[in-house]
Amino acid sequence: MNEWNGTQAPEMTWTGAIKRCLQEKYADFNGRASRAEFWKFTISCWLFNSLVQILLGPFAGDGSAAVETIPALISLALLLPSLAVGVRRLHDTGRTGWWLLIGLVPIIGLYLLYCYLQGSQSGVNKYGPQPPETLA
Repeated sequence: MNEWNGTQAPEMTWTGAIKRCLQEKYADFNGRASRAEFWKFTISCWLFNSLVQILLGPFAGDGSAAVETIPALISLALLLPSLAVGVRRLHDTGRTGWWLLIGLVPIIGLYLLYCYLQGSQSGVNKYGPQPPETLA
């Protein structure tokens, strides 16, 4: 039992993370994202992109523009939700989304990884209420 409606907090599933990031909050930079939501979506995107590259790999030398265009379009489609969930994850740790820009600085950008690995701030912060799946 916890603060979340007096019931057990819901667990963030892999499909739940993908659905929330691609359908419900595609370009929503407001609010907070739990650590589970962020990592499950990020790893799913990486696995999907890797799978596409592996499947298209045998056709890479045939000069087809589709082999290069398909992964580029997929990456472009996933860019906005990836940035949005990254900003919401930073909000969950109490940081502004502008911290995302520190990832552009070599070596110092590794601090962003540290931020993503941190736990959620308890309760309500200036970016909104704590995600329900973190209220265990």
